[in-house]
Amino acid sequence: MPTSKSCFGCMPRTTAALPVERSFDLPATMQSWPYVRAYGGFAKGTIDLGGLEARQVSTFAKVWSTAQGGQDGLGAAIFKPSPVPAGFRALGHYAQPNNRSLFGHVLVARDASGTGALLASPLDYTLVWSSGQDGGAGFFWLPVTPDGYRAVGVAVTTTKDKPSLDEIVCVRADFTDACEDDGEPVWSSDKDGFSATTLRPAVRGVDARGVRAGTFGVHVQSSTAAPTTLACLKNNSGAYTSCMPDLAQVHAILAAYSPQVYLHPDDPYLPSSVPWYFENGAVLYQNGSQAGPTPVAADGSNLPQGGGNDGAYWLDLPADNGQRERVKKGDLAGAKAYVQAKPMLGGTATDLAFWFFYPFNGPARAKVGPLTIPLGMIGEHVGDWEHITLRVSNFSGELLRAYLSQHSTGAWVEAPQLEYIGNRPVVYASRSGHAFYPREGLVLQGDSKLGVGIGNDSAKGSMLDTGGGLCEVVSAEYLGAGKVAEPAWLGFERGWGPKEEYDIGREINRAARILPRKMKERLAELVKKLFVGEGPTGPKMKGSWRNDERDPKN
Repeated sequence: MPTSKSCFGCMPRTTAALPVERSFDLPATMQSWPYVRAYGGFAKGTIDLGGLEARQVSTFAKVWSTAQGGQDGLGAAIFKPSPVPAGFRALGHYAQPNNRSLFGHVLVARDASGTGALLASPLDYTLVWSSGQDGGAGFFWLPVTPDGYRAVGVAVTTTKDKPSLDEIVCVRADFTDACEDDGEPVWSSDKDGFSATTLRPAVRGVDARGVRAGTFGVHVQSSTAAPTTLACLKNNSGAYTSCMPDLAQVHAILAAYSPQVYLHPDDPYLPSSVPWYFENGAVLYQNGSQAGPTPVAADGSNLPQGGGNDGAYWLDLPADNGQRERVKKGDLAGAKAYVQAKPMLGGTATDLAFWFFYPFNGPARAKVGPLTIPLGMIGEHVGDWEHITLRVSNFSGELLRAYLSQHSTGAWVEAPQLEYIGNRPVVYASRSGHAFYPREGLVLQGDSKLGVGIGNDSAKGSMLDTGGGLCEVVSAEYLGAGKVAEPAWLGFERGWGPKEEYDIGREINRAARILPRKMKERLAELVKKLFVGEGPTGPKMKGSWRNDERDPKN
């Protein structure tokens, strides 16, 4: 049975049962994508970054591992790409926590410019950190780069001997971009404050050129040496979206991966299509107008375009109370997801953002110890837009990860950490608030020490299946004008609901009058942080429309 010594020199621990010992594959066979080009193009394996060719490698040889510390206390493992395709060079090693199945992707590179000047071997290596002596220890090495070149990754050995100068390659500086840590460390040690963290481009958006290489960086708090500054790759191609999927391929991706969303069985406020909302009495208000609200055309063609969220207009539910209450409940039978396709990570990935519209967002519920306390009007608002974003590799067509929006923020979930029906991820929408989570159950936002928070309950109720006709592509700007006709309502930049006016302190005092003062004050702080009274805006006004998704690190 395979064993691995801990980095602290403790007794060997078995690693055979660790999740990382199993490679992750989607439950069903990967489909082939519609054929477009003989070379290059979506899911063809290689992407030209402007003379520097990159290829994604997902087969590895383990270099070093520890079964202690790290995420869930299960340790981490370091791998190198193996085999590296002929003519290509490795850029760095890959690091992953042991608490999930192996699902690694690192890029390798080849100079196809004809100059031979885009890649260069390191001059030497500097030992950044080691976990101990030879025999189960790990030694982390930073390349010493030639002038005008930058390192994109580090190399790891299990002895004090430096890696070969051919182990990894450096990249000419103009083919690199700034990078930053990508969330929680893969692994860390109290010894010298060492941590290893995967890297991502520092600037990410539809026009950004930084390319994620899949490598990792290291930090040593107590080190007096120069910081271990690494870079990501940069796409210098004039046609940096050339490997994005065409419209037929976008529809093939949707057929393969469109999420299936479980709604909470006790949630009275369900999604609807946008035309249904308009056809069932939604109205447009104009600030200062004496003429009263205007009914909205089913396609939104009479909505004002542009102008930003200046408060000049807003949408609202029907004025008639009976019709208003009916529309609040939505129309699950006709609901659909509205999809934006956009380039990400320098055109090496496609993000598919699935936008869901709810006519009404229900009230929040506080959790205080074992108590569940409805918070009156707090959290209620007209017009709720939530989204799920799937990130797909343009090298292979593989699903890499999903972003689940959760009120004003959200979280990335790696592909192995999702549930599936076939190859389609399963997502759970919380009761009333419609935040998305990868598992059913209770997620508490708040103060764990005081036991006070906002409860997000999700469970298997009705399902919104976004496959087939329940998924509509409304934007794919990279394809050029006329390829996808954006609906008129997408250009409405004002509030999809009125500004809600309520006294937070009064609402909490009324709903949570039995709580001690300190708990009520903490609850009020949470509410102010998590809930805003402004009417929500549509998808095109969200920061993620042109940038990367917002996560707690951002």
